[in-house]
Amino acid sequence: MATSEREFTLAEARALMPEVLSKADEIVRLRADLAELAHELNTEGSSPFGGIPEAKAYEARLEEHLAWFGEQGIEVKGLAPLLIDFPARIDGRSVRLCWLEGDRELAWYHLSELGFIGRRPLS
Repeated sequence: MATSEREFTLAEARALMPEVLSKADEIVRLRADLAELAHELNTEGSSPFGGIPEAKAYEARLEEHLAWFGEQGIEVKGLAPLLIDFPARIDGRSVRLCWLEGDRELAWYHLSELGFIGRRPLS
């Protein structure tokens, strides 16, 4: 484990969930708007969402929101669906407290070496 990697307690990670949910909701909205804008520009040549400058602005805002997670020590594992991990330890083992877009609380974890396929509910 890198020495700079933050490890969260479950309480610390759950305390960040209101901000995580707020950022996630905004990321989902920006992601959808950007996808629709790009699709309409590619197929129709124009979009009610704007043009290339607006697409660049959406991308910048999306990156800004994603950067917040890294600044907190939270790992972004996927963008669609949004998947984030909080590095932690349970019973001395390296785990990731795992949150997936659509979850409204932090209720899952997996061993760090297994990833999402080893996802289990927190007891």
